[in-house]
Amino acid sequence: MSLIAKAGTNSSFKPVPPGMHLGRLYRIIDLGTQTTEHLGKAKSSHKVMLQWEVHSEDDAGVPTVTDDGKPLSLSKNYTLTLDERGTLRKDLQTWRGRDFSEDELHGFDIKAVLGQWAMLSVIKAQGNNGKEYTNVAAVMSVPKSVRAAGLPEPHNEPKMFVIDTPDMDMFEKFSENVRAKISSSPEWQARGKSSGKSSAKTSFDDMEDDVPF
Repeated sequence: MSLIAKAGTNSSFKPVPPGMHLGRLYRIIDLGTQTTEHLGKAKSSHKVMLQWEVHSEDDAGVPTVTDDGKPLSLSKNYTLTLDERGTLRKDLQTWRGRDFSEDELHGFDIKAVLGQWAMLSVIKAQGNNGKEYTNVAAVMSVPKSVRAAGLPEPHNEPKMFVIDTPDMDMFEKFSENVRAKISSSPEWQARGKSSGKSSAKTSFDDMEDDVPF
C-alpha cells in the first residue's frame, strides 16, 4: 500500500530539486480511509503513501543529499485502486513500461514495488494553502543504459506499514502529520476489533520476467 509526500516543519528540510531523478522505493505506508473535499463534496477512499530515496544530482552537479550525506526523499499519496482513472495505475504502468492485463487487474500486491528503482519526474507546485511543494509528477522505468552502468548502493531498509498488523516502532518514526492521518482512519480506530481483514485485494503472482515488478 502507499501514500503522498509533503515538506515537514523542520527548518533543515531540503527539497529535491525539479527535474529527472533516480529513486528507489524504500517505504510503503497504509494511511487507511481518508476523507478529502473536492469542489465542495466530501469523498472517502483508501490511501497509501510511497516514499523514495533519491540518488541524483542537481543542475550544478551537486549530489541530492541531506546535510549529513544521506539521500533526500520524496513521497506521493495514492488512492489504493487500479481504476483506469486512478493515478496509481497510471504511475505503475509507466514504471513497468506496459499496461496491466485483465487478469492482473483482479488484484495487485503493492508490496511488489518495494525496493524497486524508478526514474522520477519532479516538479514544484503550489498547494491549496499557498505553500510551494515538491511533487512527483511521473514515475518511469529506469533506462537499460543506467542499469548497465550500475545502480547506487541502497541506503534505507525497505519497509511496509500496514494498519491491520502495525509495526509500532515504525509508526513512532513517522512525522506528526503522517501519524495523525493514520490515527484518524476508521481502520486504525477499529484495528483491535477485527481479525486483520484487508480492504484491498493483494494477489499478484503472474508478472512477466521483463518488468521490474
